[in-house]
Formats: sequence, C-alpha cells, structure tokens
Amino acid sequence: MSGSKSCGPCAPASPEPLGLTVHDLPATGEALAAVERSRRGRWQMLGLLLVCAAPVIASYFTYYVVRPEGRRNFGELIEPQRAMPALAASAPDGSAPRALAELQGQWLLLSASGGACDAQCRSNLYLQRQLRESMGREKDRVDWVWLITDDAPLPQDIAPALAQATVLRVDGDQLARWLAPADGHGLDEHVYVVDPMGHWMMRFPARLDREGAAQAKRDLDRLLRASASWDQPGRGGEGR
Repeated sequence: MSGSKSCGPCAPASPEPLGLTVHDLPATGEALAAVERSRRGRWQMLGLLLVCAAPVIASYFTYYVVRPEGRRNFGELIEPQRAMPALAASAPDGSAPRALAELQGQWLLLSASGGACDAQCRSNLYLQRQLRESMGREKDRVDWVWLITDDAPLPQDIAPALAQATVLRVDGDQLARWLAPADGHGLDEHVYVVDPMGHWMMRFPARLDREGAAQAKRDLDRLLRASASWDQPGRGGEGR
C-alpha cells in the first residue's frame, strides 16, 4: 500500500554496554597505585631491617668467613646455631621463676650439671670465673652462668665462690634439647658459649683444663672484638 511502511521482523535493540565504561578507569588506576605504594613500603621496611642488622651480619661474617690463613678455633663452632628455647628457670631454691630467655643481651659462658656439683662441675665453674675475669674491662659483656639440671641441693661450701655467677635451676631434659655434648661425652663436661641474641654458637672441648682455658680465652677475645660494633656491656652484675 502506498504510504504504508512494511518491514520484516525488526532486529532487537542493541543491548546496553555491560559495565566496562570509561568511568571505571580512574578507580582501577587508584587501586594499582595503592598496590604499588604497598609494594614500595615493604621494600623500604626490608631495607631498614637490613641496615639495622648490617653490623651483626658483618661481625659474624668477619669471624666465621674472613679468617686469617692458618687460624684455628679451639672451641667447636655450632653450625647451624641453635636459638635459645622457651625454657622456664628459677633460683636454686625454686623461687623467683623466670624465663631463660631473660639472659639474652649478653655473651653467656655457660655450664650445666646436677646440683651436687662433682669435681668436673667445680672445675668448669672455676674456669668460667677465670675466663670472665681475664676479659678485663670487657668482662661486663660476658655473664658466667651455671644451669642446675636436677633437684639436688647445692653444696654449702661453693656458695661464696658463686657470688658473681648467674645460677638457675632448669629442666635437664628440656635443656638437652638445646645444648648437646660432643659424641661420647656428657652435657656436664663442656663449657658452652651463647651469643647476645640467644644462639648457642660454640662448645669448648670436654673436661677443659687450665691449658685449654688459655686457648679458650683467645676464642672469646676474637668473639668480643668481632662484635664490638653492635654489642655493648649490658646487665653487668644485675639480675643474678
């Protein structure tokens, strides 16, 4: 028909765009910027931690890696080092409970034995005291520690000699999961060295004598020199 409009089936209207419009782009850009800022912050934090740890890392690198030709340690280096466990301790009479970790912050010259303190125990305690005193003005960076591993009472005659020692009673089985003797020896035959961060890092040969103590002193001198840039005198005579 004239003037009439005829058509076949009409195509459906075009659907609206589904959400991805230019108005979404600024929000996406902000999200990407936030991710980038977060990533940058993590790198800055890591850099700060490395700067803080650099003196400690350098001193250990100097001691363990950059060693003069022919140098030999008298003590056995513990590799990997063992971190101090969460171990409960108390005064010899069972009072004043505390965490063993409270000893961190100082170099520790440490021995362990039963409370009866036999001849080997007394020898170790004497040599520990002598080694600490031999450090001279550096001795305040070192604590002399005796860990008692059972419930036996202490002999009365050794009490005066322990005035400068840190004496604590601990569970022997738990302690043996941290410290360990050389093969064929007992835990109470050695003197151990723990660094200010609480890592057991050296064990002197079993049944240390005066001649051996002179060699042990050289090891301690080197350790204190290597750590002088970051380790300072701490508790001194406090906390015993």
